[in-house]
Amino acid sequence: MALHFDAAEFEARHARLMEKMAEEKLDAVLLFAQESMYWLTGYDTFGYCFFQTLIVKADGTMTLLTRSADLRQARQTSNIENIVIWVDRLNADPTLDLKNLLSEMDLLGCRIGIEFDTHGMTGRIARLLDNQLASFGQIIDASAIVSNLRLIKSPAEVAYARRAGELADDALDAALKIVAAGADEAEILAAMQGAVFAGGGDYPANEFIIGSGPDALLCRYKAGRRKLDTKDQLTLEWAGVSAHYHAAMMRTIVIGEPEFRHKELYNACAENIRAIEEVLRPGYTFGDVFDVHARIMDERGLTRHRLNACGYSLGARFSPSWMEHQMFYAGNTQEILPNMTLFVHMIIMDSDSGVAMTLGQTYLTTEGAPESLSRHSLDLLTA
Repeated sequence: MALHFDAAEFEARHARLMEKMAEEKLDAVLLFAQESMYWLTGYDTFGYCFFQTLIVKADGTMTLLTRSADLRQARQTSNIENIVIWVDRLNADPTLDLKNLLSEMDLLGCRIGIEFDTHGMTGRIARLLDNQLASFGQIIDASAIVSNLRLIKSPAEVAYARRAGELADDALDAALKIVAAGADEAEILAAMQGAVFAGGGDYPANEFIIGSGPDALLCRYKAGRRKLDTKDQLTLEWAGVSAHYHAAMMRTIVIGEPEFRHKELYNACAENIRAIEEVLRPGYTFGDVFDVHARIMDERGLTRHRLNACGYSLGARFSPSWMEHQMFYAGNTQEILPNMTLFVHMIIMDSDSGVAMTLGQTYLTTEGAPESLSRHSLDLLTA
């Protein structure tokens, strides 16, 4: 089997889930998030674009219900022993197969948790589940159970996160070698992604973000490439990825002499990250991190140009996003604990002046000060 962790690691994760299920008095959970299945069993696929679910009972037994295309995938990449196939056919309703399977597993009338808040759960699937299971048992939204367990990384997971950080640095190094007036965004993007692959890394859970000129103010990927002008700005957001574990980074590189506004916005970003490093530690919450971000930005008159979040938890994630559920936004009471991998980003998009500035990197939390997973400084980058 192509497992990235040893049996003891998976057993420890399984035990943590069993404890949580007992606390919630759940007889079973239906996992639809691919990262939950991967974390618990090693199962590695993009087959979650179709219907599939991992049923975990309170007695510890696990059964995967999936399509025939993923049968060998599950056998090769996971420790799941019991795999049941639903058959593709006209007007197929795999939730009926699921209900019959749950009945065979003596779960009729039981308290069943379901991961609803995941990309593996479409609106259509949710409606089909309601039709089949509404009267079958007591259905509970268990979207956060495994997600919260994944927040704290084990030593083995931290090792992958560190490697992801190294790959992210390698990607930036590759970009900096060619970023200059006249450089093609396509070549920059190819160099960055190529560096991750060459280092043994994986595809990221979402596309690398690249934009120059007016598009430097965008913080989502879009199609289309251009060449850099003699005076330009280039915004990059990317991640190193190792065994699906991500370490993200973000920079805006100024081509030519930086404008005063670039320097002004960079100073706000740098001051903000330094201040956040003081609260990115036990004793504070995710909401506290955002409050620092908002205060500094607002004091500098940047309220209209900042975002309403300034980072999030990272880990093993699958498309379409490398973001975990837990984010730095107002009022988030999630405590910061040791051994979290957290991406802090400063994003200032001044549409009035057409100037962009970003700065971000991934940290490993400790008992004290956070540790950057990047070897790069946070200095303003120019070319």
